[in-house]
Amino acid sequence: MSNNKQDIEELRERFETLREQRTTAQADLRNVEEQLAKLKAQALEKYGTDDLGELRKKLDEMRTENERKRTEYQAHLDGIDKQLADLEAADD
Repeated sequence: MSNNKQDIEELRERFETLREQRTTAQADLRNVEEQLAKLKAQALEKYGTDDLGELRKKLDEMRTENERKRTEYQAHLDGIDKQLADLEAADD
């Protein structure tokens, strides 16, 4: 904001700029609200909730389960490697 005196034409230009910014901001807000509504609907359909706290909890549970499965898979592969090594050692 300026302390300089502005003539009516400068004031009209400022007003028009602000009006354009408001229109853009309103359109952006509508777009974001539509995106949010779509994402909430997707979350509700896929995970049974659109509550952010519940979704975070489900994500943590999924990560924990994935880590458990990864650990089991690694142990399984380690067991196969050991069995193969034992077989090769027995053949020697």
